[in-house]
Amino acid sequence: MALRHKSAIKRHRQSLKRYARNKAIRTRVRHVLREVRETIAKGELGAAEEKLRLAMKTLTKAVSKGVLHRNNAARRIARLSQQVARLKSAAAA
Repeated sequence: MALRHKSAIKRHRQSLKRYARNKAIRTRVRHVLREVRETIAKGELGAAEEKLRLAMKTLTKAVSKGVLHRNNAARRIARLSQQVARLKSAAAA
């Protein structure tokens, strides 16, 4: 990239910093969501509820940092909560 102006160089440098920060947050979100799904698949109710709480916290933090849209996070939380609720009702039955 041929950056010739001071402002362009600075903006590029800022964009690289933001990219790295956002990527770290997105990676953390994916990791936490995968852990919740794996725990649900194993059928471990207590661990699933605990990991769901952690996932909700992580998603909310990603929204506050501007990495995810709030509706996106809400949808993910709702779907995971629904799966945990199904697991809970199956365990009760």
